[in-house]
Amino acid sequence: MTESSATFLLFGATGDLARRMIFPSLYNLLSDGLLPDDFLIVASGRSEMDDDTFRDDVDAALHQFLSADRYDPQIAAAFRTMICYQPVEAGNATQFAALADRIDGRLERGLSVYLSTPPSLFAPTAQGLADAGLITPLTRIAMEKPIGKDLASSKQVNDGIGALFAEDQIFRVDHYLGKETVQNLLALRFGNLMFEPLWNATGIDHVQITVGETVGLEGRVSYYDGVGALRDMVQNHMLQILSIIAMEPPARMDPTAVRDEKVKALRSLRPMTAETVKTHSVRGQYTPGAVGGQIVTGYADELGQPSTTETFVAVKAHIDNWRWQGVPFYLRTGKRMPARQSEIMIQFKPVRHSIFGRDGHGSGLESNTLVIRLQPEEYIRLTIMSKRPGLERQVHLDEVTLDVSLTAAFAGQRRRIAYERLILDLLAGDATLFVRRDEVEAQWAWIDSIIDGWKEANMKPAPYSSGNWGPSSAIALIERDGASWHD
Repeated sequence: MTESSATFLLFGATGDLARRMIFPSLYNLLSDGLLPDDFLIVASGRSEMDDDTFRDDVDAALHQFLSADRYDPQIAAAFRTMICYQPVEAGNATQFAALADRIDGRLERGLSVYLSTPPSLFAPTAQGLADAGLITPLTRIAMEKPIGKDLASSKQVNDGIGALFAEDQIFRVDHYLGKETVQNLLALRFGNLMFEPLWNATGIDHVQITVGETVGLEGRVSYYDGVGALRDMVQNHMLQILSIIAMEPPARMDPTAVRDEKVKALRSLRPMTAETVKTHSVRGQYTPGAVGGQIVTGYADELGQPSTTETFVAVKAHIDNWRWQGVPFYLRTGKRMPARQSEIMIQFKPVRHSIFGRDGHGSGLESNTLVIRLQPEEYIRLTIMSKRPGLERQVHLDEVTLDVSLTAAFAGQRRRIAYERLILDLLAGDATLFVRRDEVEAQWAWIDSIIDGWKEANMKPAPYSSGNWGPSSAIALIERDGASWHD
């Protein structure tokens, strides 16, 4: 499966993700000359419309979501000619037959199927493809999260798809893996001699991963309530980041080697119990407050009824292996936070012996930190100690920041949408940045232990005012260990 697919079949083509991310990404790939010759995009949704009407909708989406300097009328016109629309509902054999007619004669050049639909439609859609004769060894299928809501339902979804596709044909999407800064973690760790010898319990005190959102439900009421922050963000995005930070060095940069090491790290996560969730986790739910100077309502008000769904979660995780024994990983994510940001903070241990006064007191000696910001801006910052200029006999140290702005360092290159990388890899059959089944199930096994612990301990979300970093207990979670959140 080394040839790039010449046909891209998108289910859920009228949805928000398709408009905001997938079609702009495909347009950018065309603009950069990265799509195969004679490329065809077959868009599918439940709505009835003809090709030109749908093409007009795509063009409107490009105008809305592309920057003005990226939209080129000539490229947009060429892009239109690549797109056709076919209404299809799961279970409708007649519509799947009509879809097959659209792709007739093209299967031998590869077909990449993208499911931007609810997971309940994954298996029925795949079965419809099989019945229409659209699954061959050259067919690949990509699935958007969530892959289930717990380990049992995840296995059910994976079994349904796995009955029709081999594992190397299945591409589970986590768009965080398409972000340049996330991919840069691999380069940072394994491409720089200065970091890898210290990237363990000998050199690192603790790790923090924060994903903060300023928005509330934003029209996701039907999906979010009953899911919550733990399933929505920690189970996928944050555990994928954790696995890249924690993994052992792979033998080579290929899909099998990289994902083998990631799943080992995920399986080493220490399960939670009804006792440990009380000291190692915090649940929260936002109440009215102010974000960015704007007064906002609480979660229950937006929902229209009381709820026990958490909109914030903080977790202290442990990885029980040789590299990370005794090193806590602090994860927190929430809605209605003071700022929209995703970042990783690596706190190194202090130097073993200070020559600058007794235990460094009075000298200003601090431990080094490495901050990797994923969004909104992208940068890597390393704090080091430097002598303060002056003639004093006693040496005074100050923190100096080595700041690498990826935006500035690569100013001549366009900042890409994460989906561009993922779509290009899907077309090429490169699964390195996609999630394997055993990774998903290892993630769910750990998440289920937390949810089961919450239920057994009857642990309800604590309120926090919108515009704050969660409940006060989230601060206590980390400060009990003598550390503090990096805000």
